[in-house]
Amino acid sequence: MGRIHPMAGTSDAHNLISLGLASAFHAHLRGGPCKAYMADFKVRLEINREDIFYYPDVMVACQRVGVEHDYLRYPTLLVEVLSPSTENIDRREKLLNYPQISTVEEYVLVAQETSEVTIHRRAEDWAPRLLTAPAAVAEFRSIKLSLPLARIYEGVLG
Repeated sequence: MGRIHPMAGTSDAHNLISLGLASAFHAHLRGGPCKAYMADFKVRLEINREDIFYYPDVMVACQRVGVEHDYLRYPTLLVEVLSPSTENIDRREKLLNYPQISTVEEYVLVAQETSEVTIHRRAEDWAPRLLTAPAAVAEFRSIKLSLPLARIYEGVLG
């Protein structure tokens, strides 16, 4: 049995950040083996023989194995845009659970009220790398894409 977490709609900032990232990922990955997904497409984990489903804001999968009708089993990159109602789950529970998926290389947390991106990488033992300056560049190494924070927050923070 999975667990159910209530979810409300997203804010304007949350939606624009998610859409901007998904669009940038999609355009960058076009024609290659990796695909970007967002919003209502789930990721499925199995922990202690229990199925757990989450709805990441944006994710990328670089293999077709494990892509089901309405969920993904083997993502490479997972992004959560932080909301007051889910921030604790994103920073704690998901930070513990997402790395248990063997294919996940990066887990990224994006604040929506301030310019702040935190990147956790398997290759760096999941140590957080915090970026806050608008001129800073977020490197999504798993998909070989770099985006300045100013672009991630384009039209959101002013």
